[in-house]
Amino acid sequence: MSGDKAHILVVEDEPSIGQGLCDVLLFRGHHVAWEKDGKSGLDAALATRPDLVLLDLMLPQLDGYSVCQKLRMSGATCGVIMLTAKGAEEDILKGFECGADDYVTKPFSLGQLLARVDAVLGRNRRVQNETLSAAGLTLRPERSLVEGELGCAELSAKELIIVRLLIEDPHRIVSRRTLLREAWGMQHVDGLETRTVDVHMAKLRKKISDVSRSTIQAVRGQGYRLATGAQDG
Repeated sequence: MSGDKAHILVVEDEPSIGQGLCDVLLFRGHHVAWEKDGKSGLDAALATRPDLVLLDLMLPQLDGYSVCQKLRMSGATCGVIMLTAKGAEEDILKGFECGADDYVTKPFSLGQLLARVDAVLGRNRRVQNETLSAAGLTLRPERSLVEGELGCAELSAKELIIVRLLIEDPHRIVSRRTLLREAWGMQHVDGLETRTVDVHMAKLRKKISDVSRSTIQAVRGQGYRLATGAQDG
């Protein structure tokens, strides 16, 4: 990705919404492609590796949950924003558990959507280059890897952000609210806080334990921090 321009894939089966999204993103200077069903969207995302996917939830052939999950299973680290008419907590949580970075509930304003697009692209840009090391771990964002004395593991875009937060100050406890703000771009979602973060942290802690003797320690009621040895909270 160069400058502020990004390659964005729109996966939306409603013609008026899909065309409107393409028009406004093109006007903003982005490179845009549009697919109208889940299978074509997944194929296009795997083939072209866009910077961001705007993914409708209710799609022909494959729904948005399945597309997002298959993308993450493939190792894709692109941003994913789900577009959904479903605003219930369980639907939002399911989207995050499948690997979405953010969600926008229909009907939405273009201003709201563009703010989310800029936020997700901005977070992904910040984790693309700088190598960091602490507590026996080395984060290599340009390769989407974390390395330890026992090996290396591939990280998703969201996991890169989380590991960066932990490595930047390994003695600091990173709160769930900080993780939600920095990795998810979310501000006022107390009802989602514990479950959303903990689902992702459980998977990340397993990856870290496979490559290092250090661990991500859960600090009850506060958040997470890096710890050397096999400590746990």
